[in-house]
Amino acid sequence: MLTLWGRDTSFNVQKVIWALLELDIAFTRIDAGTVHGRLDTPEFGALNPNRRIPVLVDGDTVLWESNTIIRYIAATWGQGSLWPEDPAIRAQADMWMDWQQTVFQPAFQPVFYESVILPQARRDPDRLARHLRLAGEAALVLESWLRHRDYITGPAFSMGDIPIGTAIFRYFDLPLDRPALPRLEAYFDRLRARQPYRNSAMISYEPLRARE
Repeated sequence: MLTLWGRDTSFNVQKVIWALLELDIAFTRIDAGTVHGRLDTPEFGALNPNRRIPVLVDGDTVLWESNTIIRYIAATWGQGSLWPEDPAIRAQADMWMDWQQTVFQPAFQPVFYESVILPQARRDPDRLARHLRLAGEAALVLESWLRHRDYITGPAFSMGDIPIGTAIFRYFDLPLDRPALPRLEAYFDRLRARQPYRNSAMISYEPLRARE
């Protein structure tokens, strides 16, 4: 059985949980990170010298970096579904998985940090507005891409939707000023119809919220 290390309130862990649930793969999860600790133990350091979650253990195979783990899961158990057989379509999924990590997340993560993690007294409205504008610009790129697509690579759900979908839950769930995004909202509605999405990404992040 697979073992996944990481708390279920972690955005990157949620991505992996979603991929496993989509393919109905049995796994055991070990809470690690924040209040759960374990990241500084010799056992965890042997799995990931960066001491960050998630980590997936599959027999002798040990993997970290969430999008790499998703690709491994999709390639191993999701041929023709999460893992598109057409190399060009698969490359599009890869492209948007990387975009989530390199464009959207750097823009949106400071918004989440400012709105949820920081105590009220330490929040900076100008800083929030700056990052919210950058997140909105990134969201508009995705809005344009979805013009003729139900999912990231076209009509079918794939691994490319998992990082994007996990990110946009928090983007839409927080009471933020956002540009008009009708296609992205329709895409979000399609994802919300999926039980694995509701059971992995759409969970409360209240445990992360600053206590005033």
